[in-house]
Amino acid sequence: MIESKIQLAEKRYHELSDRLIHPDTFSHSAELQKLSKEHADLESLIQKIREYRKCQKEEVETKNYLEGNDPEMKALAQIELPRLEKLIVDLENEIKRLLIPPDPYGQKNAIMEIRAGTGGGEAALFAADLFRMYSRYIEKIGMKIEIIDSSTTEIGGLKEIIFIIIGKNAYGKFRFESGTHRVQRVPKTEASGRVHTSAATVAVLSEVDEVEIQIKDSELRIDTFCSSGAGGQSVNTTYSAVRITHVPTGLVVQCQDERSQLKNKARAMKVLYARLKEKADLEARESVSATRKDQIGSGDRSEKIRTYNFPQNRVTDHRIGLTLYQLDKVIDGELSELMDALSFARQEELLKELG
Repeated sequence: MIESKIQLAEKRYHELSDRLIHPDTFSHSAELQKLSKEHADLESLIQKIREYRKCQKEEVETKNYLEGNDPEMKALAQIELPRLEKLIVDLENEIKRLLIPPDPYGQKNAIMEIRAGTGGGEAALFAADLFRMYSRYIEKIGMKIEIIDSSTTEIGGLKEIIFIIIGKNAYGKFRFESGTHRVQRVPKTEASGRVHTSAATVAVLSEVDEVEIQIKDSELRIDTFCSSGAGGQSVNTTYSAVRITHVPTGLVVQCQDERSQLKNKARAMKVLYARLKEKADLEARESVSATRKDQIGSGDRSEKIRTYNFPQNRVTDHRIGLTLYQLDKVIDGELSELMDALSFARQEELLKELG
C-alpha cells in the first residue's frame, strides 16, 4: 500500500512540474499560484522518496556483494547492510508521515467555548481555571486571544466564555481539547473538606471563511442590547452588544466584548459560521456512523476526555491513557506534554490507516 501511494505522489509531482512550465498556466495567475503551492508542498516528500529509492538500490547492490566471491567486499557488505536496512526503515516512516494528508482547517484560527457543567458554583470556578490554563499556554506559545463573550458568577467563576485563538495552526493544536473536562477537588465553598466532582465542557471550532458557508441576510435576526458585567450590572449604556439568531437552525450567538457594534457583529458572525460548519460536520459524521470512532475522539463535547485530580496532583487523559502527576504545572499553563502526546497519538492512528 505504501509503494502505491509513493508512486501516486511521484506521478502527481511530475504532472505538476510539467504544468508549471506550460505557457497556458502562466496566463492564469490563480491556477499558477495553486499549482505552485501544491508543487512546493510535495517537495519534501519527493526529496525523501529519492533518498529512499537510492538506498533501495544500494541495498540490492550490497546484497549482491554478499553473494559474490570477493572476501573483502563481502566483509564490507556485512557491515554496510544493517546500516542501509535501518536507514530504509527510517525513511519509510518519514515518508508515511509526509503522506498523511494535512487537515485543511488545521492552519486556521480556533474558536474555543468553555462552559460550566455539572457542579454549580464549583463548576463555574473550574471553567475559570480552564480559561486561565489555556490563556497562559496560548501566551507561552506566542498566540493571542480575542474574547467574544463571557458570563461570570459572583464568586469569580465563569458560566461560559467564548474566545478566538489567533495564530498559525491554532485549530490544529487545540482541536483535541473538545469534550468534557472533569475536576476532583475540595471546593472553596465546602466546609467539611469533602472532595467533589464537577465538570466543564470545552468546544473547539475552526474559524471558517465566509465563502465556505452560505448565509442569506433573510436567515438572520439581529438584536442589539447594552453589554453587562458580572451579576447583570450594566457596564455600557450604548446598544453595542449584538445577538444574532440563525432562523433556519435556531443557532444563537452574541458578542458584547467590544464597544463597537460593528466589531461585535463581525465577531459574532465568525462564531456563527464556525457553529454552522460544526453542525454540518456532525451531520456528516452521523451519516457514516458505521465508521470506527477515532481513539482520541470526534470532538464531541459530551465525551469525557480528561480528569484533573487536585488531591493527587494528577491529570489523566482518558483517550490515550496518559497520566501526569504534575497537575499544578498543567493548570498553570504547562500543556506541551499533553498536547504533544495527543498529536502523536493522532499521527499514529493515521499511520496505521496508511498501512
